[in-house]
Amino acid sequence: MKKRTAEILKRMDEAYGTEYRCYLNHDNAWQLLIAVILSAQCTDARVNIVTADLFQKYDSLEKFANADIKEMEQDIHSTGFYHNKARNIILCARKLITEFGGEVPSGLEELTSLPGVGRKTANVIRGNIYNEPSIVVDTHVKRISRRLGFTKEEDPVKIEFDLMKVLPKDHWILYNIQIITLGRTICTARSPKCSECFLGDLCKAGDKTC
Repeated sequence: MKKRTAEILKRMDEAYGTEYRCYLNHDNAWQLLIAVILSAQCTDARVNIVTADLFQKYDSLEKFANADIKEMEQDIHSTGFYHNKARNIILCARKLITEFGGEVPSGLEELTSLPGVGRKTANVIRGNIYNEPSIVVDTHVKRISRRLGFTKEEDPVKIEFDLMKVLPKDHWILYNIQIITLGRTICTARSPKCSECFLGDLCKAGDKTC
């Protein structure tokens, strides 16, 4: 298993490089936090279109904290689930100001205490802002990790812990970045291009799910 895992990671490193990058545009930690909240059930591309105007209009945490919820709903409407997202963003900004001095915390418990922030969002912040080894289980990671045989679980938290056992720590952040690219280009949810995949001979799913 270790040898196979190492070969999978080696091939992904060769195919996609080892540079850390985030697909959500942001200039600071609180902007990334808000962008990730908006990204639930929404594409990164759509979020980036929305935040281009949003972060100009609300250029400080204080402006988000004092925002009118109906106006915020209109501003983020196209990301979907805008009622909950608007509420969580405003409450999250308020809590960051009142309890964390306007700084986004680095600890998992502190992050998940914020409105609208679960383990996935917290791990995005910990990995991208604080370089803390963290595994982000999004839809691509869930689907492809199961296909690769790294987990049999459906629950994101259980998948996260399975991956923590399988993957070396230096690849925890990188794995998500690489899997997103693989999931968008080759190992897609519908009609995966198994014949084009450089992991084909190592994949547990093979032609069974293609």
